[in-house]
Amino acid sequence: MTVVYEDNHIIIVNKTASEIVQGDKTGDVPLSEIVKQYLKEKYQKPGNVFVGITHRLDRPVSGLVVFAKTSKALARLNEMFKVGAVKKTYWAIVKETPQPEEGELVNYLVRNEKKNRSYAYDNEVPDSKKAVLHYRLIGESQNYFLVEVDLKTGRHHQIRCQLAKIGCPIKGDLKYGYPRSNSDGSICLHARYIRFVHPVSGLDISVEAPVPSNTLWEAFVTPLQS
Repeated sequence: MTVVYEDNHIIIVNKTASEIVQGDKTGDVPLSEIVKQYLKEKYQKPGNVFVGITHRLDRPVSGLVVFAKTSKALARLNEMFKVGAVKKTYWAIVKETPQPEEGELVNYLVRNEKKNRSYAYDNEVPDSKKAVLHYRLIGESQNYFLVEVDLKTGRHHQIRCQLAKIGCPIKGDLKYGYPRSNSDGSICLHARYIRFVHPVSGLDISVEAPVPSNTLWEAFVTPLQS
């Protein structure tokens, strides 16, 4: 975990692929507790520290996660995420070039709780939820392609499922059809940017998360920055 933004009401961290946002059946220490401990030590706070979870990232996904430090910020951020007032942009490394190289995907996703995966349909089906994203190809290497994704809705495994539907499963994502796992258990999906109006101060907040420090990600970032 790396803190990329903090003020009196919110803290935004860059999550690694191994971290879980909220406690689950594994019993591993969740990111929310790590943030609590960080705040407790930084400000030498006695007793309990308030940290509110506003949204989640899948465990194998890296990137930006926003936590609330006050109940006021939590209530307002929860509503902002619900109505789509928080703009999230992801980067994904895929094996195939998306066709076309830029476009909007509209599908209807059905979540299977037992299998912990979603299925994408072209038309509305029972128990489905509409899923919309915009994507564009922004880089390529010898073997892979970098796709930028702007989420319009926030559905379970939405990016993973919709990119797989067009023949572009994310590198390392066995669950959605990629043939091989990544050695560290991650998938190459990164929550790169987040933008919103601060729930208390009203200031515009725009934050970027550095990509994971490995040669594959950095092979894409270096040409983009030059």
